[in-house]
Amino acid sequence: MTRQPALFFGHGSPMNALGGPYGPVWRAVGESVGKPKGVVMVSAHWETRGLGVTAMERPKTIHDFGNFGPELQAMQYPAPGSPELAARVAELTGAIQTDQWGLDHGTWSVLVHVWPEADVPVVQLSLNRDLTARQHYELARSLRSLRDEGYVIAGSGDFVHNLRTWKRAEGAEPYGWATDFNEAVKAAFMRGDHDALIDWVGLAENARMSVPTDEHYLPVLYVAAQQEPGETVSFFNDSIDGGSISMTGVRIG
Repeated sequence: MTRQPALFFGHGSPMNALGGPYGPVWRAVGESVGKPKGVVMVSAHWETRGLGVTAMERPKTIHDFGNFGPELQAMQYPAPGSPELAARVAELTGAIQTDQWGLDHGTWSVLVHVWPEADVPVVQLSLNRDLTARQHYELARSLRSLRDEGYVIAGSGDFVHNLRTWKRAEGAEPYGWATDFNEAVKAAFMRGDHDALIDWVGLAENARMSVPTDEHYLPVLYVAAQQEPGETVSFFNDSIDGGSISMTGVRIG
């Protein structure tokens, strides 16, 4: 079986589910990948104490946001789950299988474009807040074999995610610190320098402006951990929205 890629999505606003400039690129990514056996997604929006993996056959679409209007609140992404994949993830990671979550907007607002027919099984692996960044990376390495079993390993968050400084104006210029950090993350991927990605505070000056809290950054490590020596890296939707939200995506393989 052909090795599947690992994908990181800069997901930005939930409103991207309804359209805009990023959706067509996500759809092109899905078309280039084809239909994998399933997806293991690590989203910035499922944080837990301990490690969980969704194991239901029909995960619900979670609208974990407010003030975005009825059209978005009514949107559904009825992708199936995969108890088989959940059991395999649990075997590899020690995660607890659960039916107490579903697909949050970090997952479905992107995948509604990537696989619009909702015909690729999806399980979510939680962000265990008891782990350090390095432990997240080491945990992610345990998932590597799944790529050769037909599964995509994916993360959804943002390299740069500072809502406090986000500007509503369309076409707002990125802050210099946001551009610097975005470029530093890309450069580390290109070098295969995973230690630099793990120790992200040293990646660029004012790194903490780009990552004031790390839940949107940590999914980056789950994708970086899949990169084998010499494996190709490419980027998509490489831009910064509102000055301080990076939309940059990464493809490994």
